[in-house]
Amino acid sequence: MSADFKLSCVLFDLDGTLVDTAPDLISCLNRALNIHGFDTVAAEIIKPFISYGAAAMINASQPELDDRLKAAILETMLTHYQNNIAEHTVFFSGMADTLAAIEAQGLKWGVVTNKRERFTNPLMAALKLTERAACIVSGDTTANPKPHPEPMLLACKQAEVDPQECVYIGDALHDITAGKNAQMKTLAALYGYIKPGDAPETWGADALIESPDQISTWIASLSCR
Repeated sequence: MSADFKLSCVLFDLDGTLVDTAPDLISCLNRALNIHGFDTVAAEIIKPFISYGAAAMINASQPELDDRLKAAILETMLTHYQNNIAEHTVFFSGMADTLAAIEAQGLKWGVVTNKRERFTNPLMAALKLTERAACIVSGDTTANPKPHPEPMLLACKQAEVDPQECVYIGDALHDITAGKNAQMKTLAALYGYIKPGDAPETWGADALIESPDQISTWIASLSCR
């Protein structure tokens, strides 16, 4: 890492990085599966695919279904999710303190997610994060979602910061790729929804973090360089 790196803004992926949305998403998927005549699927089968979207979760739970039925399950799931956006969603352990520490240092923070605005905005509001975030960019806010740099650059514009003064934290390869494409520092969140076969150590992130409190440790290390 460059010795003259200046940090101005910490950007987070949403699902699997900033907050643990797995309980709500898995519950809504299983409700949709039940409605369409299928058995409940174990959380450990679905959870690793959350960062890749609802369609990926359905593919993991019922890989043999035809596209028409998968689309019907998807619509049912998303309807349930929109109506139950934050019943059981919480911060990952240590994240609330990490956000408070970021704010106490006068740093900005924000969210760049591939989740659609119809879900991102009410979720951020339910968690009382909307007014605290310097930027919120969803998967359909820009023409190109992650790993394209477009949403990352829009987040910087909203937050009024230089991309080269940002760090982006995410739990999927497309997160790290997006951050690097925008010339940001990147941290891979190993505590998130890592998919089987993923190898985060090969993603090219500036660091691997095993818990949210290590974000503060990484930030503190910058002053020692």
